[in-house]
Amino acid sequence: MAEFDWNDVRAFLAVARSGRLTAAAARLGVDHSTLSRRIAALEHSLKAKLFDRSPSGYTPTDAGRRLTPLAEEMERLALGAAEAVGGSAVTVEGVVRIGSPEGFGSYFLAPRIQKLKARHPRLVVQLVAASAVFSLAKREADIAISVSRPPAGRLLVSKLIDYDLGLYAAPAYLSEAAPIGSCDDLKGHRFVSYIGDLLHFPELDFLQHVVPGGTTSMESSNLVAQTRATLAGAGLCVLPAFLAREEPGLVRVLPEEVNLTRSLWLTVHRDLAELARVRAAMRFIKDEVEAARGLFKLS
Repeated sequence: MAEFDWNDVRAFLAVARSGRLTAAAARLGVDHSTLSRRIAALEHSLKAKLFDRSPSGYTPTDAGRRLTPLAEEMERLALGAAEAVGGSAVTVEGVVRIGSPEGFGSYFLAPRIQKLKARHPRLVVQLVAASAVFSLAKREADIAISVSRPPAGRLLVSKLIDYDLGLYAAPAYLSEAAPIGSCDDLKGHRFVSYIGDLLHFPELDFLQHVVPGGTTSMESSNLVAQTRATLAGAGLCVLPAFLAREEPGLVRVLPEEVNLTRSLWLTVHRDLAELARVRAAMRFIKDEVEAARGLFKLS
């Protein structure tokens, strides 16, 4: 029977998930040389090569791919033991990483995180607000919020809320541009929008719903950057109601004609769902969204 250290298995999982030694080391809070030694020790104890090394990163070998589900099961059992026996079931502490769309994360969650910290001082909250797909299987986040319902898997998925979006512009743009009386008038206007080939979620291709083939003056993969450009007069932009309410410099355009609705989904991996820190963060997010439900609707 092979004898190996659980920390070596954790090192293997971190590298398998990130594909890079430095990224995995940062995730585990160790230096990359320590991580490299742990991988070598595990390979020695199993008498198998687990990764193919190349300048582009670490790719699991056939042996590494066979080990991955077994290592994940060991991780699940270790987490369960820490929760049930180690006393953490009633103590909310440690790191919880929340992956979120940048608009929701920056405008809604970020100003409220201190309330969660005040409730649980020993909790460290990492908020990754980005236009990206977060892999819970690779532990890129403990909790993920997305605009697309995740595919089936070892995930617990719930709808967080439906939110409305409208068309907005700055007074400076509207004063100089041609009058807008209906959607037909939009064809001659400039828009601030997403970069098409960097769009991770088809639900965010708003321009094609409002004015297919419309002319863009500025494109960005970041919703906050789009908002700043719109405030500066760059053009018209489709923005969520919860964000637009925070920017008094925006004017809603065609309120009777342009009204879109999308959804936010909250997802957690089944292996992490019972951890006290994850439960606390999930409950907090759901409660805060429910308490502010009106912010997500167009007035």
